[in-house]
Amino acid sequence: MKLSNDALSDIKTAVDVLRRGGVIVYPTDTVWGIGCDATNEEAIRRIYAIKQRDDHKAMITLVDSLAMLERTVEGIPDVAYDLIETAVTPLTIIYDKGIGVAPALMGDDGTLAVRVTAEAISAELCRRLGRPLVSTSANISGQPTARCFSEIAPEILESADYVCVSRRDEDVKADVKPSTVMRLCADSSFKILRK
Repeated sequence: MKLSNDALSDIKTAVDVLRRGGVIVYPTDTVWGIGCDATNEEAIRRIYAIKQRDDHKAMITLVDSLAMLERTVEGIPDVAYDLIETAVTPLTIIYDKGIGVAPALMGDDGTLAVRVTAEAISAELCRRLGRPLVSTSANISGQPTARCFSEIAPEILESADYVCVSRRDEDVKADVKPSTVMRLCADSSFKILRK
C-alpha cells in the first residue's frame, strides 16, 4: 500500500520523537497502540507508568520484516516462518530468547513476544526507526482496549510525546481485536495463549 504524503510526514515526525526517546500513540495492524523504541529501557518504563501496568507483564514488540525478526530473536524455530506466512490474522509469537531489545520488554525467563506487522503505518515506523517498536494497547491497564482513535482515553493521549494523525478518522470495525498470541518453543511445541 502506497502511503500518502501526509502519512509519510506523520511517520517522519513520529520517528523523530522515537529517536529522542519519546513515547507515541499510533495505529497498528490490530488496535491503537502506545509505543517507543524497543531498545530504550527508560521509554519502556514510561509506557508501564502511563498504562499503570505491572512491569513484570512483558509487552509485545513489532518488527517490519523477517530480517528484523532475526535480529530480535535468537534461535527462531523453522515452523515460525510458516506460521507467519500463513497467518490470516495478526499473530504474535512468544519466542524463547529475545536479543537486542531492552530487558524490560522480555519475560523474566528471557522470552520475547514479537509480531511481524503488515500494516503500512506501523511497518514504516519500524523500517524508518531501524529497530523494533514496542506495541501495547493504548489504554490504562484493565480498561477496555481502544479499537479506534476515538476510544483512546484522554489521559493516554496527554501522556504521549506524539500522537499520530494517520487513521484517526476510522470507525470501529467489527473484526478489530488484539492479535492472537502463541507461545512457540525451540522444539516447535506451541500453546495458544490468546485467540
